[in-house]
Amino acid sequence: MTVEGTVSGLEERVAGRAWTVRLDAADRGGATVRVSCSRPVCTPQVLPTAAAGRTAAVAHLATHLRAASGPRPEAYCACRAEECHTHVRDAGPRERAVPSRCGGPVVMAVINDRQGRWWRALECCARCAAAHSSAKIVATAPATAPAATGPHPAAGTRAGTDRPAGAIGPHFSHAPSSAAPATQGVPTSQGVPAPRNPKPRRSRRYGKIAQRIVPHDLHPVALRDELIELGDLFRAYQQRPEPDLAELADLHSRKAKAFRIWAEVSGVTELVLEARRAEQAADAAFLQHQQRTGQSPVGEGEVTNRLLPGLTQWEHARTVLAHVAEHTPLPGPEARLMAVMLTLRSALTGTGNLVGQDVRGLPLTDPEELIGRLVDSGWLSIPGTADDLLESRPESPTPITIPSLMPDDGQGPFDFGRKTRPKLSGWAQRVVGDKKLRKKKTGAATRLLALALAVRTSSDGRLGADGEGIDVADLTSWCAVEPDELEPLVEQLTAADWLVEAAVTDGRLTGRLAERVLQVSCPLP
Repeated sequence: MTVEGTVSGLEERVAGRAWTVRLDAADRGGATVRVSCSRPVCTPQVLPTAAAGRTAAVAHLATHLRAASGPRPEAYCACRAEECHTHVRDAGPRERAVPSRCGGPVVMAVINDRQGRWWRALECCARCAAAHSSAKIVATAPATAPAATGPHPAAGTRAGTDRPAGAIGPHFSHAPSSAAPATQGVPTSQGVPAPRNPKPRRSRRYGKIAQRIVPHDLHPVALRDELIELGDLFRAYQQRPEPDLAELADLHSRKAKAFRIWAEVSGVTELVLEARRAEQAADAAFLQHQQRTGQSPVGEGEVTNRLLPGLTQWEHARTVLAHVAEHTPLPGPEARLMAVMLTLRSALTGTGNLVGQDVRGLPLTDPEELIGRLVDSGWLSIPGTADDLLESRPESPTPITIPSLMPDDGQGPFDFGRKTRPKLSGWAQRVVGDKKLRKKKTGAATRLLALALAVRTSSDGRLGADGEGIDVADLTSWCAVEPDELEPLVEQLTAADWLVEAAVTDGRLTGRLAERVLQVSCPLP
C-alpha cells in the first residue's frame, strides 16, 4: 500500500553539480585549439597552441571552483544522477552490469583524461571519487546524520531477493583497495577508501616523420612531441586543397631544427643530412612564396611589393615583349615602343581604345607621322585620321584594331585573361612613363632598354637570372640600336637612378636595378 505524500530520500536531496571543460582542435590541420565549457553562460576561447589551451582550460575550471560554494551535504552523487556511466564497465554480451553503490561524504572532485583533452568537476560521493584514478579531492562536505549520507533507497533490498543491498559490494572498473589510507579529508572511520594516487605511467607516444619512426623513449620529451606534431602537420598539409608556401617554409624550418637536435642526442649522421635538406626546402619554399606574392628581399627584414605579383604575370610580360620584337612592322626604337604600347591595349581581341594623351606621353619625334606609317603598313587600323586620334579625349576614345592580334579559331597569340591585360598595360606605362626618365628627357631607345632590364633580373634586382649580367647583343636587338649606342643609353639610365653599378664588359651588361624601381621588375625563374 502506497501512502500519498511520501518522498524518497533521493527526492529530498538536491542534484550533484557537474561541469566539464574541453580542449578541441579549432580547425582541421591547424595548431589552434578551442576551449569550451559545458556551462551555457561560458563563451568558447580560441588559442594558438595546445599548451596555451591547456593552461586556459585549467584556469577556467579553477575559476568555477573558486566561484562555486563547497560540496553540499544534502547533495546526492552526480555519478548516481548519471547512473555511474563514468566508471562502470559496459555489460558484455552475456553479462549484466551491476550498478555501483554510492557512499561516504559528499566531495568536490576534479578528474581529467590522460591526454589532457578534458577536465571535469563533480559533486559526488567519496566512493565514486575513489573509482577514478585521476580524481583529486578539492573539498569535502561536513559530516551529517547517517540518514542524509546513506545510500539511496533504490540501493536497498534488491528486487526478487531478500538479500540486503549492504551485502553487495561496490562494482567498479578496478579492484578497490580497503587498505588505502584516508586522505583529502575523507575519514577512515566510515570505511570508505580514499582516492588512490594515480600510478605514474610511462608515456608511449609514437609518431612518424620523413619515413622515420619517432622512438617512444626519445628524450628530451619536448623533442619527441615536436617530431610527432611535425609529422602530423606535414600529413595534414598534404591534404590541403590549396598550397600555403609560407606555412610549408615554417614547417621545414621547424623540421630542420628538430632533426639537428635529434642528431645530437642520438649520434645518427643521417639525421644531420635530413636537417640540411629541410633547410634547403625551407629556403626554396620561402623564395617561391615571395615570388608568388610579388615580394623579394631588399635588406635585413625588408621586402618589396611588386607591381606585377607572381611568376605567371612576369612570364606574360616577357611573352608580350618577345612577340613585339618578332612582329614590329617598322624599324627603329620609336616604332617598337609604339608597338609595345598598342599591343598591350589590344592583346586579347585585337581591338582596344586609345586617346591622344596616350600617344603624346611617349617620347616620339613625330607621332602623327608614325601613326600614319603604321596604318599604311596594315598593322594598325583606325577610323578617321591620325590627327583625329591625337585629338581624342577620354570621354570619346578612338577605337583601334590590330588584325594580327585578332583570335583565329578562338585562339590568339596570348593566353592570359581579361583581368591580366590591364595589369600588364599599367605595368608597361609605369616603366615607360617613369618620372625621372621623363625629367631627363630620355628617348624611345632608353625607355625600351628600361623595359628589357625590368624583365631580365634576379629576385634581388641584379641583372641576369643569377646576377651574371645580360648579353649586349640581345639588348641592342631589342632596343633597335647599334652596339656602340648601348653605353650612352646605360649612362642615361644610371643618371635617372634606374641602374646602379652598371658596366659593359666582355659583351655583357652587369649591375643591378636601383631600389626605387625594384617594384616594377619581373625576376627570371
